[in-house]
Parts: sequence; C-alpha cells; structure tokens
Amino acid sequence: MHVDHLLQLESLDLTLLWGDAALLQREISGVTATDLEDPARFLQPGEIVLSGLVWWSAEGGKAKAERFVSALRTSGAAALLAGEETHGEVPGHVLDACREQGIALLAVPARTNFRAITEAVYLRQWGDLSRRPSPHYLLPENVRHELSHLLAQDASPDELLDRAFAHLGDLPCYLVTATGRTIARTPAAPALPPHHLADSLRRDAGTSLRVNSETSPYDTWYLHLPTSEGAPPRLLHEIADVIAQHHDNLGRPRAVARSSADELVALLDAPGTDAPGLRAALRSCGLPVEGPFLVIAATLNSGRGDWAARALEEALGHAADGPFAVGHLPDGQAVAVAAIGAAPDGGPDGRARLAEVWPALHACSPRVAIHAGVSAPAATADALEGGLAQARFALTAARTTHPHGARVTATDDLTTLDALLAGIPAEVRAAYSSRILGPLAGHNNPPHNALLETLETFLAHNGSWARAAEALHLHVNTVHYRIQRIEGITGRDLSRLDHRLDLRAALLCR
Repeated sequence: MHVDHLLQLESLDLTLLWGDAALLQREISGVTATDLEDPARFLQPGEIVLSGLVWWSAEGGKAKAERFVSALRTSGAAALLAGEETHGEVPGHVLDACREQGIALLAVPARTNFRAITEAVYLRQWGDLSRRPSPHYLLPENVRHELSHLLAQDASPDELLDRAFAHLGDLPCYLVTATGRTIARTPAAPALPPHHLADSLRRDAGTSLRVNSETSPYDTWYLHLPTSEGAPPRLLHEIADVIAQHHDNLGRPRAVARSSADELVALLDAPGTDAPGLRAALRSCGLPVEGPFLVIAATLNSGRGDWAARALEEALGHAADGPFAVGHLPDGQAVAVAAIGAAPDGGPDGRARLAEVWPALHACSPRVAIHAGVSAPAATADALEGGLAQARFALTAARTTHPHGARVTATDDLTTLDALLAGIPAEVRAAYSSRILGPLAGHNNPPHNALLETLETFLAHNGSWARAAEALHLHVNTVHYRIQRIEGITGRDLSRLDHRLDLRAALLCR
C-alpha cells in the first residue's frame, strides 16, 4: 500500500497538505500513533505516523515542529498524518517543517477516527491474527493464534498481556493509563503506585508505547516497560495492536454505559423527575437504588464535555471501589453519581482520594484548567437532585478560587463566608457588590479607594477604631470621619452587626 492510496479512500477524507509524487508513492510498512515530542526510537522505516499534535503549542512551536519532523525523517517514516481536532487545523510550523525535511503531510479531519486509518493499513489484517505468513510477524505463530482466540473470547487485558509476553521470559510490562493507573501487568511486573508510573511516562523512562489514539489526554492506554531492552520495537507494536483491538472491543459496551449515564444525569438536571424513572435510570447504570450517594460535577475550561467525563471516569477509576456512572450535559459539564462505599474514601470526606489524583489529571494536559465539586452524601435517590445542586455550587467555588489550575472542592470545604460566596456565580457576586457598595464599587476614584481601604481595615479589626487607625497610620478622628462617609454613601450603619456582614460580603464579592 502506498501513501497516495490513503488519499483515494473517500471514507477517510484525508487532505494532502504537502508531498510530491515520489513521496506519495512510498510503500507503507506499518502505522505508529504517537504524541511524543521525539518518537524516533519507536519508529520503523516505511511507517506512516499518526499524531494528534498534542505535543505542539504556540510557545516554541517552530522548534517543536522541527524536532518532531526531524525524528520522522531520520527514522525513515513514509508520511505524517496530522489530526486537526486538537488545534482546529494543522499548524503552519508543522507544514513548514515537513516541506523543509521532505516528509509528506496529510491532514486528518476531526471526524475521521485514527483507528479507521490504522485498520486500512495494518490492523484490518489482525481480524484473524494468522492470516499473513509468519515471517511478517515477530510474534510466534502459536502466540498469534492464541491471542486471536483470547480476543474472540473477550479475555481480560491481564490474560492478553501475560500470553503476549510469555515467550520473552520474565519481562516486566505494564498496561497503564496516562495518570499511571494499572490496567494489567505481566507476572514479572511488581505492583507500583500510580504516581510512580505516571512519572515514568512523563519522563519517558524505559519504553512506553501508546496503545489507542481515539481517547482524551486523561484515559489513553500505554504499554510501559521499565527497561528499554528485552523486546524489539516491532514486537511491541504487534502486542500494542492486540491490546488496541481489546480496547476497541470495549467500545460498544462503554458507549451503552455512557448513554445510560447521560440519561441519568439529564434526569437529575430536570426538576420534578418522578421517583420510579430515577430508580430505573440508576438500575440501568448498575447503581443501587438506595443511598447514600455522592454527586460530583466537573468541567474543563476547554469546553470539552466528553473529555471532562473521561477525566472524571479516570479519576474515579483510581478512587472508587465500586459502581459509579459518569455522564455529561450539553453545557459541557460532566456529572458522576457514585454509591458511597464506591465513592472516594467511602464516606463523608469523599473528596480526599479524588483530590489526590486531580493533579495527575491536570498533568496530562497542563494548559487545560480542570475543576470538580463534590456534594455532601445524598441519603436517598430522591436527594440526588439536591446533591447535583450542591456539587455544582462547590464546582463554582473551585473555579472561582483556582481559575487557571486544578481544584476539587467539596461542600464540606465551604466553612467560611468567603468560601461560601465563592460558589455564587460571578455575575451574581458582581451585582450584589455593586448594589451594596454603590459608588464605592468603582476602581478609578482615589478618594473612594481610600474609603474602601478604611472599610476593609475597620471590619478586619472587628470595628475597633483604635486598631484600625493604627493599622492605617491615621488619626482615630480621620477613621471616624471616613466611616461616617461610608455610612452615608452605602446607607449602612456600621454599629449594627447585620450591616457589617452586608458590607463584608460585598467586599468579598468584588
């Protein structure tokens, strides 16, 4: 199969961005999907390279593109097939680097699945692992036959990995997610904590090979060997292809489960849902119909509701020890319902383990802010609607306090006035502050700024004239004068506790 044959497949809808006739006639020997910045050691001559370009960013983009394409050229890659979904288009730096270094470049639209391209070139042969003559493969023929049988029997990833590596002796290998969660491991691979494995993936320690392409940054699978020796790269690619087929086989049941979860969270989002309908939705998600439950809401600032749901699934994969369901709403919010006991820590402080894994999720895509809010325990199914309201309030608080990073906030964390107000939508906070402070709410009036400083200091010192004057380096009579001005502008009496609270809240809402 030649590179130009891919362009002729209408189902793939690929676009040629650059490549002369000679490059388009290059024979394709295989396929590698990668988003490593320097994938050279995983590439073989004649392979086409599929990349979602997650490694590229506008900052230092030219140098990154040149380094990536140089790795393709020195490895003898046949072409680069670049996905448009991550950046909306193939960046110009990547096009320039391919033109300069003589690598054919094809654009892959967001609607085209990388797996479809792989099957067109290579994986379609793996429907029966013994169809091609054995010299084509490094996996022994008897192993390929057994793996084919295991795939047909829906064997577990542990069984597949064990059999695929059995003929290589005591070679440790892990099948892990991007956050270091172990899905399977060979008998020679000792159990390792997720943070250790995630760190190895980030540092590119040992040998890591991405298994599946059509995932979010949070739940991608990798084959990881602690050492760089012991298995030829081509053999690892063949094993990765088998694991990828297993992952694809999970696609339909996962799609059904996600559809059921979407229906459940849609019911929670619709006021007045009848109890029988809600209980039926819980059953369809494999959840108990009796509480207690936790409700968790999560968002990404990228607006990708499907990715937010994948991130939340991955987090609960670490933290849960029983059934949970994760769906997403049209506004891009992901919502999980977890039975307590299945929820992180299995109790009222259920966010603890969820908060532990949250930085690992953020590390998978550091430029994307990711937040979550956790409800108090919902004692019954009827209380789930209220649990969703609590989780959303806590989510807003997380986004307010850490807008550009990663944060998990539980309703149990809202123990101060400041924390409580953080859960109120920004527009409501601004309207309240403007209404209470009146003209003082403006930021471009130096006399008013001085009054605000006096108000904040006076309240911070519990209404003590002397301590406020000392902190402001003013005479106490000046403080008295300013407080009188504030009372006249706002219509509040600072000798009254309720009026002090009104003004304190207005200051916090600015």
